Amino acid sequence: MSQEFHRIRRLPPYVFEVVNKLKAEARGRGEDIIDLGMGNPDLPTPQHIVDKLVETVSKPRTNRYSTSKGIPGLRRAQAAYYERRFGVKLDPETEIVATIGSKEGFANLAQAITAPGDTVLVPNPTYPIHSFGFIISGAVIRHVPMGTESEFMAGLERAMKHSVPKPSAVVLNFPSNPTAQVVDLDFYKEMVKFAYKHDVFLLSDLAYSEVYFDDCPPPPSILQVPGAKDVAIEFTSLSKTYSMPGWRMGFAVGNERLVAALTRIKSYLDYGAFTPIQVAATAALNGPQDCVDEMRATYQARRDALVQSMAQAGWDIPSPPATMFAWAPLPEKFRHVGSLEFSKMMLEHAKVAVSPGIGFGEYGDGHVRVAIVENEQRIRQAARNVRRFMQNADAILAGETPDLRLDEPDPKPAEAS
Repeated sequence: MSQEFHRIRRLPPYVFEVVNKLKAEARGRGEDIIDLGMGNPDLPTPQHIVDKLVETVSKPRTNRYSTSKGIPGLRRAQAAYYERRFGVKLDPETEIVATIGSKEGFANLAQAITAPGDTVLVPNPTYPIHSFGFIISGAVIRHVPMGTESEFMAGLERAMKHSVPKPSAVVLNFPSNPTAQVVDLDFYKEMVKFAYKHDVFLLSDLAYSEVYFDDCPPPPSILQVPGAKDVAIEFTSLSKTYSMPGWRMGFAVGNERLVAALTRIKSYLDYGAFTPIQVAATAALNGPQDCVDEMRATYQARRDALVQSMAQAGWDIPSPPATMFAWAPLPEKFRHVGSLEFSKMMLEHAKVAVSPGIGFGEYGDGHVRVAIVENEQRIRQAARNVRRFMQNADAILAGETPDLRLDEPDPKPAEAS
């Protein structure tokens, strides 16, 4: 009875829990931690969505069990979104299922379509559920380094050639969490050809479809490619688009067979999201979209503040074209310690929480993920803390605890005589 449960044994240690525990302990001591770690949107949910929830929750019949597949009006609203945004027509009855967030949908699809020992190709680095969902289901994960598009394609071909048994599915995630990498429709065309050639399914995570900036065209859907529905399913979420992370509302759309498999397994596991949430989500998709433009503008301003202020602090972070994350290479002096130790040092000495890249896969260890989930003032405050942290790098690496005098105003430059 003391032996660990089989599925729990298969799960590797959750790297993020190390930083989360230290963050909680620091806050317990009253320290002001600027949390740029978890991608938890901080913007308020648009008022018309909240109003629809309040209106619906007061109706007595809405407290009953809902529909696991999603209420018809919500599935029709998602179909309308895909046609409006991507020019893709979807059948709300057979090609759409509502999920309790895209993460739940992805994990349950893994349960539905994989058997113990099946092989799945997953990019590395990537969002943890893309691997863990299949690990929990008993599948074998083969990681493919996520370099340039051509490097990734070459890696997929090598993996197909050298994997036994032959892989059954490939995970895609663009715009990428954590790297913010984007792709164009030509890449998806090549992926659809790849799927036909090797008889594999494509599982596309498009959670950041609407979080893109002025220097990036709107990210495409793989379902825009002719014939993609024969091989692909795509996951979307309202969490970032409408600042509804805790509402847990997402979708899986596309291939009828995959949608049917997910729908069936969900019918055994849940009754769907609370009906008033589904009604409010319908209002989000069908209602005014200026709130999405405002969200995008806010994140772009924060991104610019982060990149500019961190550069002034001595940390050059590439400007992400999409998502609410920056994929930041470790500063040169700290590269040898790895992303987890660097994240712990940042938390202890700069009072800034970031996510270690190793948590997204071994190929992410030279980076940390920085979430732009604080306002511009707090981001600039974080940069001031980082500047002092960088100035004392040698002492910190030597195990000393220098007095960094965090968040003191920078001295004003002397006036010219």
